Amino acid sequence: MAQQFNPQGMNAQNIKKRYAVLVFIKSSTAPLVLYVKDYQGLYQELIERMQAPNAVLIEKETEGPVKRVCFLSNQIAAVAIQEEQYM
Repeated sequence: MAQQFNPQGMNAQNIKKRYAVLVFIKSSTAPLVLYVKDYQGLYQELIERMQAPNAVLIEKETEGPVKRVCFLSNQIAAVAIQEEQYM
C-alpha cells in the first residue's frame, strides 16, 4: 500500500477550509476569486442579480487579495463556490 505524503507537523488538525465565490465575467479568461465571510449569501445575491432584467453595478469589499471590486450584473456569465484547504 502506498504511503501518503505527510510533512513533519502536518496532520488533519492543521488543515483548515475556506470558501471563495468565483465570478466568471463575460469575455474574461480568469474568474474573480472573492473571499467573504458569507459566501453563500454572496452567491445567492449574484444569482438573483443575474436573473434581474436590469443591469446594476455590484460593488463588494472582500477579505482576500482583492480588497474591493465592482462589475456590472449583466456581465456575469457564471458563479461558483470553491472550497480550499490550507494550513
